[in-house]
Amino acid sequence: MRRAGAVRCLVVIAFAGALLCGAVPIGAGPDGPYLGYLVSAEDTGPEGAELAARAVRAAGGRVVEEYREIGVVLAYSGAPDFGARLRGARGIAAAGADRTAAVAAEPAAHAADAAAPTRAEGVDDTGIPLVPDPHERPSWNLAMVGARPAPPAPPSALSHVVVAVLDAGVDDTDPDLRAAVDPARSASCAGGVPDASPGAWRPDPAIPESGHGTHVAGMIAAARNGDGVVGIAPGARIAAVRLLGPEGQYYGENLVCGFLWAADHGARVINNSYFADPWKYNCPGDPDQRAIITAVGRAVGYAERRGALVVASAGNDGQDLDAPRTDDRSPNDHPAGSAPLNRTLGPDCIRLPGGLPGVLDVSAVDRTGGLATYSNWGVRQIGVAGPGGDPDSGAAGAVVSDWPGGHYAALAGTSMAAAGVSGVAAVYAALHPRADSSVLRALVERGAAAIDCPARSERLCPGAAYYGAGEVRLPR
Repeated sequence: MRRAGAVRCLVVIAFAGALLCGAVPIGAGPDGPYLGYLVSAEDTGPEGAELAARAVRAAGGRVVEEYREIGVVLAYSGAPDFGARLRGARGIAAAGADRTAAVAAEPAAHAADAAAPTRAEGVDDTGIPLVPDPHERPSWNLAMVGARPAPPAPPSALSHVVVAVLDAGVDDTDPDLRAAVDPARSASCAGGVPDASPGAWRPDPAIPESGHGTHVAGMIAAARNGDGVVGIAPGARIAAVRLLGPEGQYYGENLVCGFLWAADHGARVINNSYFADPWKYNCPGDPDQRAIITAVGRAVGYAERRGALVVASAGNDGQDLDAPRTDDRSPNDHPAGSAPLNRTLGPDCIRLPGGLPGVLDVSAVDRTGGLATYSNWGVRQIGVAGPGGDPDSGAAGAVVSDWPGGHYAALAGTSMAAAGVSGVAAVYAALHPRADSSVLRALVERGAAAIDCPARSERLCPGAAYYGAGEVRLPR
């Protein structure tokens, strides 16, 4: 479902099931190609952002956006030593490129201008397999979290809960989501600068994975309207925040912009079913990756201080996040003809935003309740587990939800698990309107169904490493 083979979610095709889903030389001239840089000052407030902006200009770069709430600046430069110069400037805590592929001085023609391919039967324009309208039939994933026809929180209470879906965009024209998406709280952060113009938050149909956010939003808050699907928290408000840019990437500046926007627009829960490009895992020992960790970490911390519980997918690599592991898919924005690096990673290399302090990282279980074969795990990482499904068991074993254009798709992955947890968290937020992010997290974890792992079967059921506090459940 994405470039360079990095799996964001797993796709179920029909009923058979299938799994889909170094630096570039930069010219120094002002009209040449350039990279984006995230620059964080030691001062984490407005004065820090002003200092960082002055340092960028002094080094010959262009300030694109000041994230004044957290002392961070987004800058562009074509100078090969730009990051190194900034890291040597007084008052700068971290600075580095947040991509490896240069942005052309003159933007290429947008892919959406091309004619759409002919749609095959049962497949959307981007090749995603579609499934029939479920007509609100009972689903295994809703049953797993304890959903009932009468939700634990009344619609009047849920209507005051805002869940920000940071993703590929949300189709707010979908019948299941039309009443849920709040245009006043929605925007595009593709490019790192908020754009709240009408419809900016909608997915770009030219990007293959652009329906992902609509699927996630449907799982969380699709309306109970007699047709389609029903979300875990019908009646909750969705702040649709598009992060996916035209390059098909979730770059660091998009995340920073998205978290700040969501926090400033009342989000109680922020769902993140993706990882930050171009590095599947960011390592603090690398100065560029450290700059991404610093900036995104500050944005996440800001959102948490504003009362938002940040929920994130743990990833679909089938790896122990606490152990040394490999990454052969980064960077995923490398130029044509070159190959990604084959890296050996330590546990300090984190998947953003899931590895950051306070973030509720979610592993995936299949419909039997066992850890999904693709799901990452780790004692120090996983907060709870959620229903993610199995891509090899057909549409019945995946999670069916909305897809742009009034369609429905069956997907499986930790993306779906995170969305399930966000829906449950929205219900807890409705029942506890004054709960801050830490209290809300504690409520979700305490309400989870603990996994019984007898000592003799610990090797097969390692408890917290797979499920954290347990499988997520709605309050009774």
